[in-house]
Amino acid sequence: MASNVSEELRTQVARRAEHRCEYCLISEADAGFSHQVDHVVSRKHGGSSTANNLAFACVLCNRHKGTDIASIDLLTGKAVRLFHPRHDQWTDHFRLEGPVIAPISTCGAATVRILRLNAPERIAERRLLQSLGRFPLR
Repeated sequence: MASNVSEELRTQVARRAEHRCEYCLISEADAGFSHQVDHVVSRKHGGSSTANNLAFACVLCNRHKGTDIASIDLLTGKAVRLFHPRHDQWTDHFRLEGPVIAPISTCGAATVRILRLNAPERIAERRLLQSLGRFPLR
């Protein structure tokens, strides 16, 4: 957790997200490590530590995202922004196909790739959680 995010603000962000990663949807209760507060637009890029710029993220999503805010669309070669949980609806950019998070927009495709949402171990984790009735909880 970032040192400039108070415990009160972290709690607010976690509650707003219903204690689920806002990128991959895994519940904090089902993750091996506590979820973290992500600066959607990193401080490096001028992002603030306010609720409107913070997302609740599992360790893996937060680690892979890092300070990234965009990527290159592999089809067009043009810059495309990553999914922004405060501005975007998850279902406008992704859909679940079994344990796979399938992108349905260029933004979704870039996010799936950069955050490695469909790495084999992440698919296996979601498959297991689905078999236990734990994913998704929406």
